[in-house]
Amino acid sequence: MRGATLARWAALATAVALAATACGGGDDSGGGGADGIVSSSWGDPQNPLEPANTNEVQGGKVLNMIFRGLKQYDPKTGEAKDMLAEKIETKDSTTFTITVKDGWTFSNGEKVTAQSFVDAWNYGAHLKNNQKNAYFFGYIEGYDKVHPDQGEPTADTLSGLKVTGPRTFTVKLTQKFSTFPDTLGYAAFAPLPKAFFTDHAGWLSKPVGNGPYTVDSYSKGSQMALKRWDGYPGEDKAQNGGVTLKVYTDNNTAYTDLLAGNLDLVDDVPAAQLKNVQADLGERYINTPAGIIQTLSIPFYEPAWNKPGQEKLRKGLSMAINRAQITETIFQKTRTPAKDWTSPVLGADGGYKELCGEACEYDPAEAKKLVAEGGGIPGGTLRISYNADTGSHKQWIDAVCNSINRALGNDRACVGNPVGTFADYRNQVTTQKLKGPFRAGWQMDYPLIQNFLQPMYYTNASSNDGKYSNPEFDKLVDQANAETDTKKAVELFQKAEEVLRDDMGAIPLWYQNGSAGYSDRITNVSLNPFSVPVYDQIKVN
Repeated sequence: MRGATLARWAALATAVALAATACGGGDDSGGGGADGIVSSSWGDPQNPLEPANTNEVQGGKVLNMIFRGLKQYDPKTGEAKDMLAEKIETKDSTTFTITVKDGWTFSNGEKVTAQSFVDAWNYGAHLKNNQKNAYFFGYIEGYDKVHPDQGEPTADTLSGLKVTGPRTFTVKLTQKFSTFPDTLGYAAFAPLPKAFFTDHAGWLSKPVGNGPYTVDSYSKGSQMALKRWDGYPGEDKAQNGGVTLKVYTDNNTAYTDLLAGNLDLVDDVPAAQLKNVQADLGERYINTPAGIIQTLSIPFYEPAWNKPGQEKLRKGLSMAINRAQITETIFQKTRTPAKDWTSPVLGADGGYKELCGEACEYDPAEAKKLVAEGGGIPGGTLRISYNADTGSHKQWIDAVCNSINRALGNDRACVGNPVGTFADYRNQVTTQKLKGPFRAGWQMDYPLIQNFLQPMYYTNASSNDGKYSNPEFDKLVDQANAETDTKKAVELFQKAEEVLRDDMGAIPLWYQNGSAGYSDRITNVSLNPFSVPVYDQIKVN
């Protein structure tokens, strides 16, 4: 989002999704061929699947299957390509005229029109609807009226949105933002049918979208069954009969089910299995770069963690973490030690630069010195919170704590604080219940440097869960967003990142590859640059 010449940012993403093939096999999902059902590991999403209220990976997987927006990110390159957008025009990078393609409908038969987008965006932006992605509409004129920082809304709709015809609408922003069109493949900008508004409870129980799949059933804690929608008008039609997303609270169990033939796809190979996965699966193991970074968020909302001079404490903790050893031994080189707060998939032209410097280098002596100079760990023990159900987090959290404990010469300086499920964990994160640092994984929404910095660290941004705030950082981000020259915009974003570095506003850990394993029952399996399986292209033998 925000800044540089139109349609050039998306080209900065590296091609990362390579299809792999295999043959044979079978499982309990019944049948093969074009109508075969793919079974895949999954975790319950935090919230019901409203597009503007889903900003985590598990819910995002489903939204990417049941919705299509104005843009769609290429599954190999990440490039933002027109999907429902027939054209998006602007003369000043502030006001955009959008024409929606004809012939698109929702799966209930309702036509997708300009109003479908405008109604959805107005709903997503309005304070009363409490949507976690409301912030993404913040550059549209009138946002301050429908979503004020304080007090009650003084308007019901965004003044910057105008329907000008059945298939056309205009968007007026509060400042220049030439890459605005490239953000419109993000799920928050999806259209919504009238049923969403007229029978909201019914829609939430069985969401209706306009993507290649429909939701057939959902049992929380068990599974969600999605079926191919044969009336889907897009070119990326589903190559299988549907996908059953099975809930696992332990990825090791999912992996065991995969090897036993009870599951077709595991899209996050657990750390404990990485030593064996190549021997177990051979060519059916995928390990490819992705736009994902793992960090430790600091709870700046807690007075004990928001004192002058604590940037030394945070830098010291960062230097106490032996990233190279952890990524080698725990993750078997499926992670790379972080050297900034973005991702190498952006490339140098896209903003990736090794800005962290010595703060991300392991130096036990300097770490111990800085922690002491920064006032020591609040309460004496660093408790790192994480969800215990997915992502092999216990192993690496324990390894991070062991590294910190060794560096500081105190075997109780750091301990893990597990939270049972991803949904419970996210609820504690978003309600500021966690009293110490906590794990934060950021999976890019679109391949722009802005997306790695602004949503996470801009004051009151949508995913700024630690409540970091620095006026100089905000100012530089605003300047970058208004800049129409790509190179200058990147430089401004990098200056903002330097402010973040000097504050050590979050501790970067490592960049994450996408990893997946699949059964010999399915073929044409790949991960997109966001590390999400391209479900609609999977074929069942």
